[in-house]
Amino acid sequence: MTTTDVQQAQQQLPEHTQRLDWMKIAPDVFKAMARLDTVTGRGVEAGVLHLVKIRSSQLNHCAFCIDMHTKDALAAGESVDRIIQLDGWRESKHFYTAKEIAAVELTEAITVLTDGFVSDEVYARATAEFTETELAYLIGAITMINAWNRFGVSTRMIPGHYTPVSHR
Repeated sequence: MTTTDVQQAQQQLPEHTQRLDWMKIAPDVFKAMARLDTVTGRGVEAGVLHLVKIRSSQLNHCAFCIDMHTKDALAAGESVDRIIQLDGWRESKHFYTAKEIAAVELTEAITVLTDGFVSDEVYARATAEFTETELAYLIGAITMINAWNRFGVSTRMIPGHYTPVSHR
């Protein structure tokens, strides 16, 4: 560690404690979710899936999932700029493809249902970019990351310790 790293570590607040280790207490729930997550993820392009998982996690304020999916995206070759700009994608659309924007927009509509519903306009933009099969898997993937986020936030899973699979 450099002197600067030591100084920053000394100034940081301590980690919170996780409320519940739900994966150990209810391994059958974890395994069922993991299986469904794997199945839905297979039907979505990897780059789109990374953006969807990060954006949903940002909206749900799930620090654990933001940490995990950002690291996974970076390990898979995603650019730092695209990840940084994701929270402000409306002002930085030029970083993304039309298909990615449609997926992110659909993610926001499904994730924040309290703001209304998935509008016909948002759905139409998604159907213009995805086949029906791709769309079914994308909706499944968005639903899954939202479920993971709810476990992460409610049990206060601790961010910062995740290592991407490719680096373990």
